[in-house]
Amino acid sequence: MPKRKKRRRKKNRIENLTESILKILRQNHSQPYNYKQIASKLGLDDPSSRNQIVKKLKQLQAKGTTQEIERGKYILTPSVNYHTGVIDLTTRGEGYVIVEGMEDDIFIKHKNLNKALNGDVVEVYVFKRRRGGKLEGEVSKILQRKRKEFVGTIQVSEKFAFVETTGYKMYTDIFIPKSKVHKAENGDKVLVRIEGWEEHSDSPVGTVIKILGKPGEHHTEIHSILAQYGLPYEFPEEVEAYANSLDTSIHASEIRKRRDMREILTFTIDPKDAKDFDDALSFEKLENGNYEIGIHIADVSHYVKPGSILDDEAYERATSVYLVDRVVPMLPEVLSNNACSLRPKEEKYTFSAVFEINDKAEVLKKWFGRTVTYSDARFAYEEAQHVIENPKDQSHEIPANISITGKKYVVNNAIAEAVLEMDRLAKILRKKRMSQGAISFDKVEVKFKLDEDNEPEGVYFKESKEANKLIEEFMLLANRSVAEFIGKHREKKTFVYRVHDEPDDEKIAQLENIIKRFGYKLNTSNRQSTAASLNKLLEDVHGKKEQNMVDTLTIRSMSKAVYTTNNIGHYGLAFDYYTHFTSPIRRYPDVMVHRLLQQYLDGKPSAKEETYEEKCGHSSDMEYLASSAERASVKYMQVKYMMDHQDQDFLGVISGVTEWGVYVEIISNKCEGMVRLQDLKDDHYRFDRDEFAVIGDRTKNVYQLGDEVYVKVKNADLIKKHLDFTMLGHRKEIEQTL
Repeated sequence: MPKRKKRRRKKNRIENLTESILKILRQNHSQPYNYKQIASKLGLDDPSSRNQIVKKLKQLQAKGTTQEIERGKYILTPSVNYHTGVIDLTTRGEGYVIVEGMEDDIFIKHKNLNKALNGDVVEVYVFKRRRGGKLEGEVSKILQRKRKEFVGTIQVSEKFAFVETTGYKMYTDIFIPKSKVHKAENGDKVLVRIEGWEEHSDSPVGTVIKILGKPGEHHTEIHSILAQYGLPYEFPEEVEAYANSLDTSIHASEIRKRRDMREILTFTIDPKDAKDFDDALSFEKLENGNYEIGIHIADVSHYVKPGSILDDEAYERATSVYLVDRVVPMLPEVLSNNACSLRPKEEKYTFSAVFEINDKAEVLKKWFGRTVTYSDARFAYEEAQHVIENPKDQSHEIPANISITGKKYVVNNAIAEAVLEMDRLAKILRKKRMSQGAISFDKVEVKFKLDEDNEPEGVYFKESKEANKLIEEFMLLANRSVAEFIGKHREKKTFVYRVHDEPDDEKIAQLENIIKRFGYKLNTSNRQSTAASLNKLLEDVHGKKEQNMVDTLTIRSMSKAVYTTNNIGHYGLAFDYYTHFTSPIRRYPDVMVHRLLQQYLDGKPSAKEETYEEKCGHSSDMEYLASSAERASVKYMQVKYMMDHQDQDFLGVISGVTEWGVYVEIISNKCEGMVRLQDLKDDHYRFDRDEFAVIGDRTKNVYQLGDEVYVKVKNADLIKKHLDFTMLGHRKEIEQTL
């Protein structure tokens, strides 16, 4: 009888062991690991698994992938393949790490994110090039979280809760232990803070820090928008108390330190519903035939002193936030609406730029310094516009329908003459600026008429007219002149500049490619021709169906204006020197500019550049968050408005085409929504990137960027601030059937 062979017990082979070991070593590539530590991290404790790990470590060492720096302890072989960058997640849960100075972004698969969230600063290990030469890597370390606080909807169960977020490109929910729910009820919208993320856990652990309310309720959604962008909506009690304790009266002793301009004709021109007036204009005709025009700005720095809790709060906020139904001010009301507001018939402390200008709008003399002023009158833009549009009307009567008071009244002759003369000078200044290469962005603003309960009753558009441009030109003159006064100084002085870099060639090329669909073109042979042709484009599309889309695309092709101590000029305005001096009530950089200007007028030495550069960076970041919140609030109100118009057909223009849907902007109210490709039932549509279109396989029907189509609201989601449309068809087809 033959001897039976002894069957060898088959070992359980660990799948993807090489990849798992390398992942552990990459996550902290400076720390050595032995086989026991690696086994522990992998959750393995049997002899067979440990033997496989030991064997694999030896193999990796033989290949040069790892090094044994102590007996039995290994690290990855030092590599130049580690980079630091910011991760940008996609809606599919993958990511791209953007590394400054690297031409290509680094693609990160979902399994290699290693708990990185959108916007985090991460260390990434590049381990190969993908097909087509693209870089691929793995997050090895999270160096800095972009955010730890998130807004979401809480789902509460018996023993725990979890929060689902929207708007952050989050690929996971947030686990909330029962003890950290803090009275939040199932379905509430809450603000949560991530407190940790266990190594083997799929979700981070958080705690509820604020209950925002029930989803869909107006104040809940507005407060959620502010919380989502980390913006406050009320002042701490101690800051309010400090502001209320300030002496805001006007003193003779302080007036003696200032240039007294109370006897000179002065007035403000602001939006009809403005509550704070941070700039005023004065006008005087001189004996030599020239004009003395003053731009007077609220002297916020007189009240907001460095090192005070009021200054700390203003710096943290850095800007006022203008939401669709409210203003979240940078400064408490006692300053923003009272002491620093240049209200009519009141004396105020101001910081001024005063110019002697001749009949040709040429600046002959400049003066900068602290003043005391008295505003003789307050104008709304509409009232000033009426004066400008009716120059031969000697009565200068303002109709009741456009006046602030709702009653007819007659404008003082001297003020009417000042408005007309300053309008003439402003037009000369603007023409000169445009000839030097400035770009004219007069984008239409969407505004809502709200009832007492903040429900949208209607939509209207705000456009810039002569009265707006009058104010704009003199504010630009002040801002530019202050920047030149410091920037052209023979000794370099640290200063806060508002800069705008030249547009990226690739973005301009993309813009060209799109606008040619509408019959427009650009001349990009040099800086001057680019600016001139951009202006012509913006002028040509004015009033056309594609205006808002082309305006938006043109703005997106521009670089982003920022604050910095490193002056590179302002491309969009065609200024070599530019700053923000004219709105310290609502912008912290203007407060810094006032302080620095006074410091240098007093002959004091230059401030520390590093200190102000850091403050500039913070101000730019907060400006971006505030503008994002403002856009989100408009989108929210658009969705809310469309909820009441779900039975209505709307004419729109296709404003975007993607592989998942067609975006349509309604012409009458600028609300944008999406028609999903899966909802186009008449055919199977494919995305054609080159043609900016989707094309039906069978019918060859085309929906292309710029086409006019009729749509209907399919779904209006207030929580996600998203509109879904149903496509009714092309305009010509629909109107032919009517």
